[in-house]
Amino acid sequence: MKKISLLIFSLFILASCGNSEESVEDIIKEGNLSEIRAKKAELSKEQGELSSKIARLDAAIQKLDKRTQFALVRTTRVEDTLFKHYVEIPGDVETDENITIYPEFSGVLLDVLVEEGDRVNKGQVLARIDDGGLSSQLAQLETQAALAKTTFERQKRLWEQNIGSEIQFLEAKANYEAVQNSVDQLKSQLAKTVVRAPFSGVIDEAFSEQGEVVAPGQSRLFRLINLSNMYITAAVPESYLGSIKKGTEVMVEIAATGTEFQSQIQQVGNFINPNNRTFEIKVAVPNDKELVKPNLIATVKLNDYTSENAVIIPEGVIQKNAAGQSVIYVLQSTNDSTGTAEKRILETGKIYNDHVEVLSGLQPGELLITEGAKNISEGEEVKILN
Repeated sequence: MKKISLLIFSLFILASCGNSEESVEDIIKEGNLSEIRAKKAELSKEQGELSSKIARLDAAIQKLDKRTQFALVRTTRVEDTLFKHYVEIPGDVETDENITIYPEFSGVLLDVLVEEGDRVNKGQVLARIDDGGLSSQLAQLETQAALAKTTFERQKRLWEQNIGSEIQFLEAKANYEAVQNSVDQLKSQLAKTVVRAPFSGVIDEAFSEQGEVVAPGQSRLFRLINLSNMYITAAVPESYLGSIKKGTEVMVEIAATGTEFQSQIQQVGNFINPNNRTFEIKVAVPNDKELVKPNLIATVKLNDYTSENAVIIPEGVIQKNAAGQSVIYVLQSTNDSTGTAEKRILETGKIYNDHVEVLSGLQPGELLITEGAKNISEGEEVKILN
């Protein structure tokens, strides 16, 4: 009976529209403005009545059709994966090869052989200082040493032939050794007038200029830095002592240069600082492009926990019940578009990057409800949007 009524109502509407369309054509042909406006008002009224009836029918359909009342959810299939947890601590970039070079000899700086930015090798001459006549003194001493050596060798041959006295032999030997020691000392002093690079690196700053008078421990000459052997030091809380060791994987971020890289711990300190209960670690820094500089601040992420086949879910899908337990919903008995929600109580592990490790309560292959879970209950039938 309901279907017949709807059919008659539809035919009535079609018939009305047909008559109205014919009447509209006739009225337009007549060209009477008043009648045209009247007809428009009549059709507008009919349109409003039809819209109201259609809205009432839609409301009735929505009320009677149970399928339109399902809660809408989205799901994702759970898979096991590798899970790594990191603890983040601040660190400082350092290098042992960052020094200021001072002269070892007082005098006038005769030659400065390098400029700022120059790369130098270990042992390369950087500057020379006026020796104040040491070269001439060395030449004289070397002449004396040569004579003393000849005299000693002659006395030695005579002594071996039992010619001459023992005291003559010993005096010649002592004289030669004394002069030779003086030559060696003067050579050592003279070597200090030549400034050499103690290691390979870059001349970062040149403090003194040619012609200046320099003195040991007072006059700075150069700053020499080697950016190849960099490392990061960080203070780690003592609670991580059991999980952090030499070779532990580390992720490093240096915000100032936008640098991110993976490395490992080079050294773990054996001393616990009593002031802050931490121990120190050193992390190697690959610096092929030399973007990393000493004294930069770094964020060190230490891999303190790894699980090979972990079940990981977004932290945002977990709800807490009145007992403080972690609750999620999974989808059971599904077809293409609907399914039944099932509540699960989880035992959770570590949390990192907004993801939670599930220790129990959820298995790989199950469908986890990721959206709409807050509006459903245990056993409720839901509609799957995806």
